[in-house]
Amino acid sequence: MRPARNRASVGIVPITLGSAHAEGVNRLLRSYRAIPTTATVRLAKPTSNLFRARAKSTTPGLDTSGLTGVIDVDTVKRTADVAGMCTYEDLVEATLAHGLSPLVVPQLKTITLGGAVTGLGIESTSFRNGLPHESVAEMDILTGAGEIITAAPDRHPDLYRGFPNSYGTLGYSVRLRIELEPIKPFVTLRHIRFHNVDELVTAMDTVVDSATYQGEPVDYVDGVVFSTDESYLSLGAQTATPGPVSDYTGQRIYYRSIQHEDGISNDRLTIHDYLWRWDTDWFWCSRAFGAQNPRIRRLWPRKYRRSSVYWKMIGLDQRYDIADRIERFNGRPARERVVQDVEVPIAQTTEFLRWFLDEIPIEPVWLCPLRLRDDQGWPLYPIRSRQTYVNIGFWSSVPVGPVEGATNRLIERKVGELGGHKSLYSDSFYSRDEFESQYGGEHYRTLKKTYDPDNRLLDLYAKAVRRQ
Repeated sequence: MRPARNRASVGIVPITLGSAHAEGVNRLLRSYRAIPTTATVRLAKPTSNLFRARAKSTTPGLDTSGLTGVIDVDTVKRTADVAGMCTYEDLVEATLAHGLSPLVVPQLKTITLGGAVTGLGIESTSFRNGLPHESVAEMDILTGAGEIITAAPDRHPDLYRGFPNSYGTLGYSVRLRIELEPIKPFVTLRHIRFHNVDELVTAMDTVVDSATYQGEPVDYVDGVVFSTDESYLSLGAQTATPGPVSDYTGQRIYYRSIQHEDGISNDRLTIHDYLWRWDTDWFWCSRAFGAQNPRIRRLWPRKYRRSSVYWKMIGLDQRYDIADRIERFNGRPARERVVQDVEVPIAQTTEFLRWFLDEIPIEPVWLCPLRLRDDQGWPLYPIRSRQTYVNIGFWSSVPVGPVEGATNRLIERKVGELGGHKSLYSDSFYSRDEFESQYGGEHYRTLKKTYDPDNRLLDLYAKAVRRQ
């Protein structure tokens, strides 16, 4: 059965949130109509934060060029109406001007709000604010059926709850209304050194439960594991007290500032620089391009030290097989890309970390605790509400194994054994049965039939695993 039309069908868009946005929506709809009915509908998007290969398409894509801005910030209700392709960089700039911030700001500037909602996102507020889609009050979605539908907890609730982790296979967000929270201009940081990961995970669990550490409030929590005997918990607290702040957009490198011999080291950042502390060096991945070499760094323009530039460099490598050519030239085997974020229950996090550090030659590893705010759950990413999980991020490469994706397959099995999930922004190797058991199964198929009855959009398994 086709869904009832809640806001607008193709070609009819009321101008309720500004003429510029309405024109952007109309441009999107015209581009939808221009795509042959026999062709798969895709975004015409020049950039991406996905790390899985995508099939090339010769058909025109959806024109989202008019859907990149912040539509409105309501300082009284503490909400923002945002176009689906607006980057967090632009969103944060608009909200910080009012002393407000999105509840969760993913680490990289060019992640879009729509992308974080349909593809998941996380950051150091997730232990108290959950995931980005949980702060969405309502969203306008262009479905595969070519209709723009407003989804909210009380309007098309099946689509509202099924949209997160659907990766554009049910539709694309056109507008999202999100909650905002007040912020202070500075963040004080405590980097706590641990000599084994068991103690770090125990401390993290305590902080998540109490939002305090040693009697002091905690607003932000994440961590970095460098080895089995060197790991750090980074705790941030907002403050309005002025004072000197550090700058990690120049010669200094944020993740190296965390390291120290013992005890606790302290730091201060502006709220803006705290939110983007990982972007300058793409966590630590800029080292692959030489950007952490002091000589090269001095010559590398500051404006080009950002995740979007590194991502373009990765794209060139993938297109021309540069890294593998270098490996072959030096008589070494090709490399398997292992770029993943996984969520593991905190009770099993130590086991996973010890296994990973023993089996997978990748370091450092990022840790970020989270708890869903919502008790009803999100069926395409069914982690348990009110239970603490730890996002574990690792982004590098290893020598290829005996089969394609050998190391990624090992990680998938271990995460599954421990009751966890992995994000689908990168390479996946699940069988269809394994995939459906973890990512919605029959529930997803029902949503697909309802909101994309003619299969104009890709299937989630085809997109995430088969890389179509």
